[in-house]
Amino acid sequence: MSKKSWIIPLIILFAAAGLLFGIAGHWTGWEGSRPDQKTDDAYLKADMTPLSTRISGTVRRVNVGDYQSVKVGQALIELDDEDYRATLKQAQAALAGSEAALEDNQAAKKIQDAQIDAAKAGVIQAQAARNAAKAGIAAVSPELDRALTELRRQQALFDAKAATHQQLEAATAQEGQLGGQLDARKADLARAEGALATSESQLEAAKRQREALNTKDDVYKADIAAKKAAIVVAEVNLAYTRILAPTDGTVGERHVLAGQLVSPGTQTIDLVQSEVWVQANFKETQLTNMRVGDSADVRIDTFPNRVFHGKVNQLSPASGSQFALLPPDNATGNFTKVVQRVPVKIVLLRGQPYLERLRPGFSAVVIVHTVKAEARSDGEQ
Repeated sequence: MSKKSWIIPLIILFAAAGLLFGIAGHWTGWEGSRPDQKTDDAYLKADMTPLSTRISGTVRRVNVGDYQSVKVGQALIELDDEDYRATLKQAQAALAGSEAALEDNQAAKKIQDAQIDAAKAGVIQAQAARNAAKAGIAAVSPELDRALTELRRQQALFDAKAATHQQLEAATAQEGQLGGQLDARKADLARAEGALATSESQLEAAKRQREALNTKDDVYKADIAAKKAAIVVAEVNLAYTRILAPTDGTVGERHVLAGQLVSPGTQTIDLVQSEVWVQANFKETQLTNMRVGDSADVRIDTFPNRVFHGKVNQLSPASGSQFALLPPDNATGNFTKVVQRVPVKIVLLRGQPYLERLRPGFSAVVIVHTVKAEARSDGEQ
């Protein structure tokens, strides 16, 4: 074998090894530094809201058809609301009854206030009568003392034959009359004190009844608050009988029809919002210089000859595998490194033609125009 016959394969082998070493060591950096990052793993997406029932009832009317465009606030499905209207009227009637009871209690409080005033007047009158009786006793007592002294003096004179029997009788009569007056004044005082005690008891009872009415006020007010809350619940449940479109969009297939009995949580219809965006799944090696705000060109397979313009809105906080139902666990078994893909949200600029014809699920090819880190630093400076 000649030297030339083995030199050429050896050169090819060294060249292949050098090329393999260069690709393995610098391919990722070269791919990440490219200004334009492209992927065909991209799809249109939109917010899809499954509209469900919050209450049980019978479907009375379905106001939209499959794939129909709707506006925000438009009634999509109506349930039979007779039971819920009756519940609302019942709650309103209960509130009216509680408010009437509160008004009656206010009237009773006014009557009780009048009774308290009357009891106070009775106490004042009884105090005046007691004071008058005391004054009468104070006025009669000295006169009685003088009459008693005179009676004793006349008795002594009569015994000494110095006074007549008539004078003794007159002194006795005077003492007896004043004694009777004093007893009458004492009886008046006792009656006045009894009347005063009775009036004070009546006043105290009236005040306690007034406090009881105040307590009833609190009870009625709490009951009114509870009835108002019941009305709010009834109104909310009544509103739930109409399923409205929360935003502009297009409805999907209907899951219920008129006459169908539904329960809370029953999915009735799907609503796809009008605004669509692109979810592009870039390899992690393509995100080196990709930032929020980078411009993007999007080609939709449905309109292959048209380029839609957009910008990067958000980069996912984790790779797609982390959101899987069963995330991979590379800490066990054999390991093979696999390049991960990270979802990137791209919003389409408004005002472009054909936007209203885009539908979630369409396939797309996305090119993001990135700027290198050096250029970003120079621009920021």
